[in-house]
Amino acid sequence: LLLMSPAFSTTCARGAKDRRLRQKRAISERQLTRYFVDHRKVRVVGGRGGAGGHSFHSEPRKIFGGPDGGNGGDGGHVILKADQQMKSLSSVLPFYQGFHGERGGAKNCYGANGAFVYVKVPVGTLVKEDGEVVADLSQHGEEYIAAYGGAGGKGNRFFLSNENRAPTSFTPGEPGQERVLHLELKTTAHAGLVGFPNAGKSSLLRAISRAKPAVAAYPFTTLNPHVGIVHYQDYEQIAVADIPGLIKGAHQNRGLGLSFLKHIERCRFLLYVVDLSVPQPWVQLQDLKHELEQYERGLSERPRVVIGNKIDLAESRINLPLLREQVSERVIALSALTGDNLEELLWHLRELYDTYVKTERSRGQSPVKW
Repeated sequence: LLLMSPAFSTTCARGAKDRRLRQKRAISERQLTRYFVDHRKVRVVGGRGGAGGHSFHSEPRKIFGGPDGGNGGDGGHVILKADQQMKSLSSVLPFYQGFHGERGGAKNCYGANGAFVYVKVPVGTLVKEDGEVVADLSQHGEEYIAAYGGAGGKGNRFFLSNENRAPTSFTPGEPGQERVLHLELKTTAHAGLVGFPNAGKSSLLRAISRAKPAVAAYPFTTLNPHVGIVHYQDYEQIAVADIPGLIKGAHQNRGLGLSFLKHIERCRFLLYVVDLSVPQPWVQLQDLKHELEQYERGLSERPRVVIGNKIDLAESRINLPLLREQVSERVIALSALTGDNLEELLWHLRELYDTYVKTERSRGQSPVKW
């Protein structure tokens, strides 16, 4: 009797739901890696145009009504559309085709146009064809017609003339455009956290935003870029990207170097994160700048600040004055673990953002907003 009671069934259902939620939360970032895709090859074909109609008007007491076949409808386009809600190219399929146009009908009725097919892609998606960039979808709502639909055919009404009063000819619809495109995602953020593995980038992003990247004591904890949003009291929002850790030789594609470096290109300013507890922490900064310069000249010289992390350790307090003597950039010492001196970083981050906004507006361009 207990097994058949509604209360027992409800309890079992709730228990199963709780187990599913715990399993979902337990998925590690290493398991989630397969869901993050930053490049995709896709074949797109526009819809075929509808054929023209072939008919003659017919009604009582009107024997020679003349041709009245309407034109066919145009095929639908395939359109790529940037959507801020999309964070990966994993949902993009390898093939898309626009809807076909309908055939022209009698009584000069035109066929309906084929519907457009919209493919949502993340903001920051590059569209390449034969190695050349054909579109850069860097703003929310931006669209790019990846494949045009074919034009509809002409009905026999179109060919009516004084010389030909009863045309029987009509044309089929044209095929849609066919292309093979390569989509490449480059994370769009205002600031990029750049550092070697275990420098504390993920912990820092957790401390200043609501992002929850994986944090552990082994290298390459972060396998995918994470974007956290820093909120200010005046409702301004600054996007900070946690770029996966670089290694020496990253510009030569050692490890996953090029896959990591390409996400730094879109960052407007850089936050170099160095581990103050290691000997000679300024060497880390030199190596990071070298990797960025080898990848793209001038990349390391963007507006920047050096963050000395792990100031809560005794070795870090010894190395901090030595680091400030060796580097020309401003050094902000903090602890992502304990939260010491995070306020200075947040104030300076806002200064970098305000400078970026003023610069973009002076150029007549719209700054990226989140």
